Amino acid sequence: MAPKAKPAAPKPAPSQEKREFVHPSAKHARKQAIKDAFAIQPISAFYFFLAANAVAALFSPIQDCDETFNYWEPTHYLSHGYGLQTWEYSPEFSIRSWFYIAIHAIVANIRRLLPHSNKVAEFYFLRYAFAVGCAFCQTLMWRSICLALSPRVGIFFIIATIFSPGNFHASTAYLPSSFAMYMSCLGAAAFMNWRGGIKTAMGMFWFAVGGVLGWPFAAALCAPFVAEEIFFAAVSDQDRMFESALRVFRGVMAGVLLVGLDASINTFFYRRFELVSWNIIKYNIFSETGGPDLYGTEPWTFYFKNLLLNFNIWFILALVSLPLFLLQKLFMRSTGETFQSGLRTFVFLTPFYMWLGIFTLQPHKEERFMYPVYPFLALNAALAFHSFLTFFGNASPRTLVGKIPAKLKLAVVSLGLVASAIVGLARIGGMYTAYHAPLSLYDPLFEVGGRGDTVCFGKDWYRFPTSYFLPKDMHAKFVRSEFRGLLPGEFSEATTGFGFFGGTWLPTIGLNNKNEEDMGKYVDLRMCVFMVDTQFPERGDVELPPNEPDYAKNVDRWEEVKCLPFLDAESTPFLARAVWVPDWEIIPEGFRRKWGRHCLLKQRR
Repeated sequence: MAPKAKPAAPKPAPSQEKREFVHPSAKHARKQAIKDAFAIQPISAFYFFLAANAVAALFSPIQDCDETFNYWEPTHYLSHGYGLQTWEYSPEFSIRSWFYIAIHAIVANIRRLLPHSNKVAEFYFLRYAFAVGCAFCQTLMWRSICLALSPRVGIFFIIATIFSPGNFHASTAYLPSSFAMYMSCLGAAAFMNWRGGIKTAMGMFWFAVGGVLGWPFAAALCAPFVAEEIFFAAVSDQDRMFESALRVFRGVMAGVLLVGLDASINTFFYRRFELVSWNIIKYNIFSETGGPDLYGTEPWTFYFKNLLLNFNIWFILALVSLPLFLLQKLFMRSTGETFQSGLRTFVFLTPFYMWLGIFTLQPHKEERFMYPVYPFLALNAALAFHSFLTFFGNASPRTLVGKIPAKLKLAVVSLGLVASAIVGLARIGGMYTAYHAPLSLYDPLFEVGGRGDTVCFGKDWYRFPTSYFLPKDMHAKFVRSEFRGLLPGEFSEATTGFGFFGGTWLPTIGLNNKNEEDMGKYVDLRMCVFMVDTQFPERGDVELPPNEPDYAKNVDRWEEVKCLPFLDAESTPFLARAVWVPDWEIIPEGFRRKWGRHCLLKQRR
């Protein structure tokens, strides 16, 4: 007999049919998988980066007057109709991108739509936008480091970044080199992470964004990654070679389209076709008037000293990262790393050395020129520290290092990390306490100043933060000091008959690319309602230059509105300039900071 057929089980209700029971342990397993891959949750990494960058947004002084005059002032012009103009924005030279400025002006103007808006709020709103954007880019690079290398290297990357004075300076600076640093993070993240496919076109695009909208030279940082793509294509079969060529072609086309978009935006502002990226390269490399060397040259040791101050032990680790990697390949063959992964690690280490070598050879040096390579410095340092710990932890028990107890090794490593963080935080604190005055001085102008008033600058012209700190329709002016270079002029405020933003394309007077002084940039002292000046009383009765008197001492003509402490760098010993040193009586005189006074003065009428 055939067995009886079992009755069919009843169909579940439609609502039950789609539901699937998920055991709590399955959720835990997913969380554990994330932890195994990244050591910490990605959102936690983002918060670490954001916290460090937010501190920079709130407290970091403006390090470079180029940030003020070449970026904040043009943004102020687009937003408020007036501002100071450098020769770089003269239509005759056109070596600054209005596309880059316009993007930031749009972001800053969002703050005007929110309650309690004023120009100072716009300034800090844009800085906080930098903090968020930078943290996002850093998190994506950290994620790729964890996936391509190891979670431990990712943790060291976070530590090397958030405690470094270099990140404090660069993360929220309104500079193309900072923007290029953000794009370097995105480009490196795309090149490093091969999960989901090779992302050469995307990586090239992000480096192109950093180069076209930011700083053209920063695009060179993608060269090692493109060389890696070409090498692996050369040793692959024909199909993979074609796929590789297609990826590179897509990346190149994305860059070309970006150049076209940038040119079209700049053509609108300059009223003539301009390839700003090419203009920058032409001026810096092929200039017949002296180029950037007109603004000073430095010895080859400049960047080594500067990076040591801004990254302390992490810079040293970055320098030795490649030798450590090669030694590890020679003497620790049991790591299990394939040729491909070893070559990829070598490629990851290359951008830092390439950038440092190229810019060390240039006579004109500035701290901001290193900003685009900061993420790679942190990566190299993290890899070196990882290699050091691998050797330190896996040494043979027969060796001296192997006989050190594990807890003592942990204590030594932990103390080193803590000491590095303390030194970094001490420098950050020292920079803030020494130089915060220019961002805190102008509050009284909103009470005692009036529309149309002028604020004058003599020897302190380069400490002017930006017109965002002046009340509406209050202008910055210059009186002659001992400085004999070219000072900024003013954007034309003509509107009727000149269309939108006439100051971006109307011919300029008194601007040149030779850093030659123009007497038309100065006003008579009698036109100054307010004056900003710094005095250094601890220097004693030193005879002052004729064009740089101590205005605050002339109480018959000037009344003091507000004064703040400002570091007298010339009289302060090196250690006290480099890091924060408390102003305690017990501190020896040779280690104490000397102070001046950064003052806002009002002319008596």
